[in-house]
Amino acid sequence: MISYFYHGWLGAHIGYKLTYLSVYLAAILLIALPLMLAVAMIIYADRKIWAAMALRRGPNVVGPFGLLQSFADGLKVFLQETIIPTAANKGLFLMAPIITFTVALIVWAVVPFGPGMVVSNINVGLLYILAASSLGVYGVIISGWSSNSKYPFYSALRAAAQMVSYEVSIGFVLLCVVLFAGTFNLSGIVLAQKGHIFGIFNMYGLNPLLFPMAVVFFISSLAETARAPFDLTEAESELVAGYQTEYSSMSFALFWLGEYANVILMCAMNAILFWGGWLPPVEWAPLYYVPGIIWFFAKIWCFFFMFSWVKATVPRYRYDQLMRLGWKIFLPLSLLFIFLISGYLMLTRFGGGA
Repeated sequence: MISYFYHGWLGAHIGYKLTYLSVYLAAILLIALPLMLAVAMIIYADRKIWAAMALRRGPNVVGPFGLLQSFADGLKVFLQETIIPTAANKGLFLMAPIITFTVALIVWAVVPFGPGMVVSNINVGLLYILAASSLGVYGVIISGWSSNSKYPFYSALRAAAQMVSYEVSIGFVLLCVVLFAGTFNLSGIVLAQKGHIFGIFNMYGLNPLLFPMAVVFFISSLAETARAPFDLTEAESELVAGYQTEYSSMSFALFWLGEYANVILMCAMNAILFWGGWLPPVEWAPLYYVPGIIWFFAKIWCFFFMFSWVKATVPRYRYDQLMRLGWKIFLPLSLLFIFLISGYLMLTRFGGGA
């Protein structure tokens, strides 16, 4: 697409460098703006799902069916005053939510929404996501330290330990997927799943060697995004509101936007890595008449419903349980499956040769 504009009418009239910049900027906005709208709608959906599971109505006043509730909340925080504690480090205090929000956006540059529908189709897309998403914890740590308050500081320490605990197991799970796909490119991983199960199902999730890793990745996604039952960084019964305690107005809203953007990202990664991404679930020609982006969004919605379902029904873990699950269960399990998958591929794909 970029080469089409680069060598076409646009490149000839406004210059090739400016064309290159303009097309990339348009592609970024084409993802960033709908993502912000999706975050607003996903917050509304989250509240509606919780309400339904608690036999309540949820948001139903602002707009038809309460659809404009998220926008009303956004306007409210936008008009509020930003209060900075006197003892806080003002520069870092204001920088922390910006870091969290920015990191949540840059990761989407390599996420494929369909065949060729990606801003940057780099060969190491999976490594890029792993590296960029790991930076998000810096916003939490900086906010906890710069607030100069004990509860946010405790929350920042928890966030650091939680991130390290589950990033390790997530890394090994991703390695299992890469072994089967043979590439770090996300589009390549999706295409490698075409007809993977008996030539019928377009997914890794039904593979007996990868299904346990799909479960581990889903649970680790909950921990990585600090969603219940792993929301120990903002446990209101212990830490008031955690690292967000001293924040107000748009600085508080940026944390929320970043958090929900990360939740959507993890839903997308579950769909891409194990459940076929934009491919239909079954290798049947009529299903390909449905655009790939529709299948992709449908899978994201399914995983988001599961995220909300878990939050509405599962009680919060204790901190020692959180650490035990990450280090004593998920880490050994993911290491075991790396050996099993490596051995299986050596015997089947490479004929048992050295």
